[in-house]
Amino acid sequence: MTDDFEVIGTIIRNDSMECKIKKGKYWNIEVLDIRWFKDNKPTNKGVRVNMEEAKLLLQILGREIE
Repeated sequence: MTDDFEVIGTIIRNDSMECKIKKGKYWNIEVLDIRWFKDNKPTNKGVRVNMEEAKLLLQILGREIE
């Protein structure tokens, strides 16, 4: 499923937790998968968005972080 996704970014929280941002195709739709991993295993904490949703997410984050 997401094993063949390309990791495009990583945010390390501590020795055992990190957030991986992956890009790939899911059911022939380009998506971003943003998910927390604990000890290199995915947790349920995460979100998968298509590219249109990712653009909206980027706008919202940019507005709130500025």
